[in-house]
Amino acid sequence: MQARIYRPARTAMSSGTAKTREWILEFVPSSAREVDPLMGWTSSDDTQSQVKLRFDSKEAALSYAKDKGIDAIVTEPKERKANIRQRGYGENFATDRKVVWTH
Repeated sequence: MQARIYRPARTAMSSGTAKTREWILEFVPSSAREVDPLMGWTSSDDTQSQVKLRFDSKEAALSYAKDKGIDAIVTEPKERKANIRQRGYGENFATDRKVVWTH
């Protein structure tokens, strides 16, 4: 049984970092998905593909995988630089702006 351990990236719709601090152990699908001929839905007989285990650290996820005999592949996250402005979001609406700000 194979799994991958990774830290999820932030969503594209937000600049926040919620739900990106924990590590996830996700099982690799063992069978391909099939299309139901009547309804057109995709399905699979692999129930492990629905399981996502969350851990506080990479070491905890690796030790769980080792204890359960799971062959795990770790994907390291790409760290991003923080985008912190000097006066913050309120600067967009400041009355003491030196240049006109428009969209």
